[in-house]
Amino acid sequence: MTGSIRIKICGITHPDDAQAAIDAGADLIGLNFVPGSARELDLKTAEKIAERVGNQAERVAVFQNAEDAEITRVVRRIELERLQFHGDETEEQVEAVDLPVIKALRGADLEAAEEFPATMLLLDHPSEGGGSGVAWDWSDAGLLIERGFDVIIAGGLNAENVGKAINGVGDIFPWGVDVTSGVEVEGTRKTPESIAAFIAAVRRAEELEEAAEEG
Repeated sequence: MTGSIRIKICGITHPDDAQAAIDAGADLIGLNFVPGSARELDLKTAEKIAERVGNQAERVAVFQNAEDAEITRVVRRIELERLQFHGDETEEQVEAVDLPVIKALRGADLEAAEEFPATMLLLDHPSEGGGSGVAWDWSDAGLLIERGFDVIIAGGLNAENVGKAINGVGDIFPWGVDVTSGVEVEGTRKTPESIAAFIAAVRRAEELEEAAEEG
């Protein structure tokens, strides 16, 4: 395996949690704008988090079947590097936005993936919603990775199992891994310790695989 796995800490609800993620080495920070979600942000809070992150990590706004006006409202107020679509958005809707997009899919659905040939894909649990913390067979993601898709693995990851998920996808690293509830200890708040443990587990798995190849 070669490459460096990007780590996305999603569902950040407080600037201090964003700082903890940055300090631990996170590459992307997820800001949730899905109505009704436990981690849904108002613009004022999202703005504070985004300002704390600055250019230290990519800021990703998460939407689900949002109206164009809602996306525009957020993009005008919040400095962002990417958008993430977690609903039934079409390829046309994905291509219509000016920022790079992460498109969430339910499981390693090749037919669905082929609808978004040039888009980063986040593979979540096949039936549970995002942020549910339910694990699935992440090794299925290897099929899409082998087909050349840039894939982020998500769904039930934590410090104890993320190494297994990375090792199970085959000979090519996923582009990234995504965690939400797996680094939460009370409600939707994260802790520096839980985030650091997750990131350390990712880097350890990465180093072990690279060492095995070299050996």
